[in-house]
This record gives sequence, C-alpha cells and structure tokens, in this order.
Amino acid sequence: MQQDTDYNSRINENCFFEGRYTVNGNLRIDGKFEGTSLLVDQVMVGVNGRVKADIDATSVVVEGIVIGNIHATRRILLLSTARVLGDIKTPELIIQDGVVLEGKCSISHSQINDMSAYIESIYTQKDKQPKQPVS
Repeated sequence: MQQDTDYNSRINENCFFEGRYTVNGNLRIDGKFEGTSLLVDQVMVGVNGRVKADIDATSVVVEGIVIGNIHATRRILLLSTARVLGDIKTPELIIQDGVVLEGKCSISHSQINDMSAYIESIYTQKDKQPKQPVS
C-alpha cells in the first residue's frame, strides 16, 4: 500500500543530516536525520530510513524507524516494517500488520485541545438525555 509521490528532496542511504529541517514540498528519507523538528508537506521514511526528531507534516508514510512525535494534518500510514517511538496526532491513521508502535494516538478531524475532557463530556451528555419509554 505504498503511495507514488514525486519527492523533490531526499536524504539518501548512507547520508546523515542533523538539525532543524524545513522543506517546501516532499521529502524521502532513506538515510538518517536527527534534530529537533522536521517540517515538511509530505514525508516518506523508507525501510532503511532513521529519524530522531518530531515530524510535522501534511502526510507521513513510515517504513523505517522514527523516534519522536508525529503530527500530520491529513494522514499517517505505518507500513509493516515501521518502528515508531512517540506520540501520534492525525485525523487518519493506517497501521499495517507487523508495525511496532509505542506512544499515544490522538485521532480526530477537529482540533480538540483536551480530548479526554471532550469525550467525557459527550459520555455525560448521553446519560442526561431523557429515556424513551419502552412499549
């Protein structure tokens, strides 16, 4: 279930980049990136790719290893070889069989600051609705 995307930037295998990286466009990582943050439209971490940073993107596809939080405004796709240590926040999360993931997942189409309070309030509201008589 790989997506065909034209990547205008690359960190190739046997390459290492360190720091804060911002890309206007798409990035494919088959090498290693370490830093505080990675800001990009779409990012693909290839099967040999290694990322140790927080990722903020529109779409993220992971086949390799990511240590850091991932925030995607559209979707995150974790392919079977993905290994992720960090929290995930996105409206759509696709996880294939074989993925190893350690972290919290927040999945919502709306920007809700306190997801726990929001869900608790909905739960409570349901209890306060008048019950319909059973015929």
